[in-house]
Amino acid sequence: GERVHKLAAAADHVLCLFPFEPALLQQHGVAATFVGHPLADAIPLEPPRAAARSALNLADEDRVVALLPGSRRSEINHIAPRLLAAAALMQRQRPGLRFVLPVAPGLRPLVEPLVARFAGGATIQLLDGQSHAALAACDVTLIASGTAALEAALFKRPMVICYHLAWLNWQRMKRQAYQPWFGLPNILCGEFVVPELIQDAATPEALAREGLAWLDDAPRVAALQRRFTDMHHTLRQNTALKATDAIAQVIGQA
Repeated sequence: GERVHKLAAAADHVLCLFPFEPALLQQHGVAATFVGHPLADAIPLEPPRAAARSALNLADEDRVVALLPGSRRSEINHIAPRLLAAAALMQRQRPGLRFVLPVAPGLRPLVEPLVARFAGGATIQLLDGQSHAALAACDVTLIASGTAALEAALFKRPMVICYHLAWLNWQRMKRQAYQPWFGLPNILCGEFVVPELIQDAATPEALAREGLAWLDDAPRVAALQRRFTDMHHTLRQNTALKATDAIAQVIGQA
């Protein structure tokens, strides 16, 4: 909601990454064009699972869980302990699970102590970046809400979205919410196609339970992959060309 108001105040014509945005902006009297999302062009329609597993030294038969707690320090401090504790619970129930955790540049000194404190003996393979490889390789991801969740959807991966903020920030966020979904995959699909565990609901027990549920339900995974493939086609608009054409048209009308 706040983003729409800022865009409406700042521009006469807006190029939109998501198909639901033009209608919202038009309600505020701002012309808008959906040009697609550049990630949909960059990420292949068929995820390179085998190549990613080979690059990460994961076997084809491994059951792999990707932990993506975010790339900002505040996200990692709030979300990583929950994901790591969930990984420990999952590994106790499924000792053969493999866990990978992409770490953004410069954040290993923050992440490594959290792994030692919260992972409870689970074997976590820390990666230097490589979030796309982790998503391509995994069977399911426990992931912070944000652009990474959109990336996971474009890689057609089942996920459990985790969202947790400091209390005061959460109160502000709740007041601004105008729809029931926080995660971009659910917003784009218009329903809860993947679980969202928000604030107090984002317990390690709930994250582990929802993550294991994906591993045990192949038909549900297949249905989700079909939805995400449709979403990928919708967002794949050759964004650079479409944006250039839209800009040229606006200039031509000026």
